[in-house]
Parts: sequence; C-alpha cells; structure tokens
Amino acid sequence: MRHVVLVIALVLSTPGLFAQGEIQDSSLQITAIRISYAGQVPGGHMVQRFGWNSQLGFHADFKNRKNFLFGLEGSFIFGKKVKEDVMSNLRTPDSAIIDQNGSYAIVLAYERGFMVNSYVGYLWNKIGPNPNSGLLIKAGVGYLQHKIRIEHNKNNVPALTGEYLYGYDRLTSGINFTEFIGYQLLSNSKLLNFFAGFEFTQAFTQSKRDWNFNEYRKDDTKRKDYLYGIRVGWIIPLYKRAPRAVYY
Repeated sequence: MRHVVLVIALVLSTPGLFAQGEIQDSSLQITAIRISYAGQVPGGHMVQRFGWNSQLGFHADFKNRKNFLFGLEGSFIFGKKVKEDVMSNLRTPDSAIIDQNGSYAIVLAYERGFMVNSYVGYLWNKIGPNPNSGLLIKAGVGYLQHKIRIEHNKNNVPALTGEYLYGYDRLTSGINFTEFIGYQLLSNSKLLNFFAGFEFTQAFTQSKRDWNFNEYRKDDTKRKDYLYGIRVGWIIPLYKRAPRAVYY
C-alpha cells in the first residue's frame, strides 16, 4: 500500500512528465539546437558589391505541443567574390597596387559579415512519419552586417593598414527580415534529424563609415540588400521520453 501511495504522489507531483509521449505518436515540446549551411545569391544593392556567398548558422528554438516555434539564430556570412573595386584610387594604369618596396602587392578582397535574428514559426505536421515532422515556415527579424575584408602579403601596403582600412572596407549594417519555408524531419529512430528549404532575407542598411577614399565622399545611400538561397541543417532535439509504466 505504501508503494501505491508513493507512485500516486510521484505522478501528481510531475503532471507534465507523462504528457510528453513518444515522438512517433505525439506532438512534443522540443528544445532543439540546429547547425546549418546556406548557399546564397545577392539581390538589390548587394549584387553590385558581392557575388555568391555562404552562411554558417547556429540556431536554438523551442516547439510547443501546438507546433509553434520560437527561437534565436546567428549566421556567419563569407564569400570570395567582391565586384566593387574599392581600391581604384591606389591602382596604377595597369591595375596593380604598389607596396612600400616598389613591388606589385598581392591584395585580396573577401566578403565577410553576420546576421542575428529572433524568429517564430509553425510546423504543419500533416506530411511526415510523425507529428513532429512536416512543412516548416519561419519568419524572423534582426540585424545584418557586411563588409569587405582586405588582406595583403606581409602588410606592406601602408594605405591598407590600421584605420586607413576604414576608408575601403564598406562596413554596412541595418535591420533585416528573413523568411524560410521548407521541410523538417525528426525520425522515429531519433538518428536522422534535419531540415532544408528556401530562405529569403531583406535588409535595409547603410554605410557605417565616414568616408570612402576611392570615391572622395561619404556614402549616404539607403540600401536594400537581398539574399536568396537554400539552407540545410542538422537538428539536435532535446526532449523527454515517455516513462515506462510501473506495476505493483
């Protein structure tokens, strides 16, 4: 009898534990960590400056039993294609840049940036092996920043060192809105958990620098920077298993 009372007291003190259920037959409360990669093409003003780029993303979100998601995400933006010649004022007639030793300098330019968002979403779970898989729709708002990273051999171009770089790096930032539509799978075996879909970002940005050296002016352009691409990612779900029944 003491055992029965003990079990009843345990159940009453943890009412949410048995409500979790199993992933294959119940819509669960799930906290998830996501790691993702996105390949993107630019649009708007951004296409004049950069080419194709990549994003490496880290996400943390919570899904309730009604399949609404709430989360935070951050992505590192990187690319090799820079279209805008921000160092045109330093070039010789044959398009070279001369270092302090009078030799041709090896100067490289890359795209770098980041994006941080908070988002909400909904999982339409009519397609998939269980109620925790299906069509995933998300919308987020946050902050986006991008710039041109300039590197040169042995830092031997004085005009491209220290604070002088601020006149060339085109540091730009502003608010962004991001939408995602795709598919999420949390397998019954708990071994295959991923998401994939189309992502679209619209950022409303402007320059954060006081002067562009090669243009001899301050850039006051109100920019519309767009990114289109496919994002795929691995999901690490964290949830309780349904407890085993105990009989006395």
